[in-house]
Amino acid sequence: MRKIKVLVVDDSMMFADLMVRGLGSDPSMEVVGVASNPFEARDMILQFRPDVMTLDIEMPRMDGIEFLQRLMPQYPIPVVMVSSLSDKVFDALKVGAVDFISKPVNMTREEVLNYLKRELCTKVKIASTVNVSQMKRVIPKGNDVSSGNIKNSDLVVALGASTGGTEALCDVIMGFRSDIPGTIVTQHMPPGFTKMFAERLNNQCAVKVKEAQTGDVISPGLVLIAPGDKHLRLVKNGDRFQVECKAGERVSGHCPSVDVMFESVARTAGRKAVAALLTGMGKDGADGLLAIRRSGGHTIGQDEASCVVYGMPKVAYDIGAVEYQLPLNAISNKIYSVLSTM
Repeated sequence: MRKIKVLVVDDSMMFADLMVRGLGSDPSMEVVGVASNPFEARDMILQFRPDVMTLDIEMPRMDGIEFLQRLMPQYPIPVVMVSSLSDKVFDALKVGAVDFISKPVNMTREEVLNYLKRELCTKVKIASTVNVSQMKRVIPKGNDVSSGNIKNSDLVVALGASTGGTEALCDVIMGFRSDIPGTIVTQHMPPGFTKMFAERLNNQCAVKVKEAQTGDVISPGLVLIAPGDKHLRLVKNGDRFQVECKAGERVSGHCPSVDVMFESVARTAGRKAVAALLTGMGKDGADGLLAIRRSGGHTIGQDEASCVVYGMPKVAYDIGAVEYQLPLNAISNKIYSVLSTM
């Protein structure tokens, strides 16, 4: 079986060495080169034709984002960013990176190595399946503002996503008006980044977006993002919907888990819920989406053509969890259309 060829780009030779060791521990991968800056990386791309590149954001002479902007039109390669806690990673995802991992802090050398074996190897394998040239195509936008009148505000919208999800969620939430029922979101993302992601969306959208905290009340015009290290569950307090955020074991491979959130929505809101499962690798969210559909709620799955990775929505579709399968740019309008009938 052909190995995945990986190019490592990082100006810290010590950390780059750990990445090489971590990636090299996986028999399905081969590190073909290590570059300390984008200029070396460009030459190695031409020489080795890697399948995937890992890329640091902060580097001398040219940062990773500028390199991506110059690289992707000429040499579309799946890229996994390696980022310290910075919202620049979302700029990288916007200009073509497939995914990212956070640079580990306060870990021993052995802990860092184990972290890279687990997180970086997984992300690189996922990235190797992505057709970046297709991912970068221009998706025609739908209406800037979704249409449909909402008669009942006592409803819940739930969105789940993974690889490619930051841009997909932005697309959907940008289509929400301030009358959207309270919305909860689980996106697979490390702790710290979820708060920055929420703040970024809050500055771009017509709705208020914040990282969720236990006790937050579901209310129209408010979007709550699951914290990066806690499961988000919908609960009922009297006649009001609220959220509960608690640390726990990984479910369907993740914490936060889309399945945990969707299953709580099925139990608590049932027919008062509309849920959409967006792009992502694996199957997290599929069982939960089926539970929502069986409880009388409405369900949407992103279609293959508009997904960065058609994994989670495909599993959901295959098990009968998806009521409506749609391209990304039609999902916010469909949510409004369904809500107007409830």
